[in-house]
Amino acid sequence: MTHRLRAVGLEYVETAPLRLVFVAEISASPEAVFEAFTDVEGWPRWFTSVKEARSTDGGKGRAIRLVGGGRFRETVMAVDPHERYAYRVDETNAPGLRALLEEWTLRPTDGGGTVVRYVFAVDGTVLLRAVVRAMRPGLRRAFHQAVRNLDRMVAAA
Repeated sequence: MTHRLRAVGLEYVETAPLRLVFVAEISASPEAVFEAFTDVEGWPRWFTSVKEARSTDGGKGRAIRLVGGGRFRETVMAVDPHERYAYRVDETNAPGLRALLEEWTLRPTDGGGTVVRYVFAVDGTVLLRAVVRAMRPGLRRAFHQAVRNLDRMVAAA
């Protein structure tokens, strides 16, 4: 069953009822990291929670399948070269979600690397918000593993 979510704008990363924010520094340049973000079909190579990803609507959207069976149809909200990549979930099979926006921002380091900041901005039922809060440690691990994988992938290229 597919659930349609509320359409939210980029400001939602600051106003969502629940926001999880994770930050990591990696050696890859912002240009290389951004290139990996915009290569939607390549996400499963570095973000192991993503089973399949494909670009839709001429690059304006994404269709994502997670390892655990989650499915998302998304709208790409921001593609700011070497700085920000954000997308909003429009439809999902996950019950209880009302709105979800994810934003990745990149800041160069003095040594040529990147500080990657990820915001998971969500609204849902009381039960869903409690589950997301309980999942924070797992989401943090998944984020850190993904950016480490991305860093290694870029270094090997």
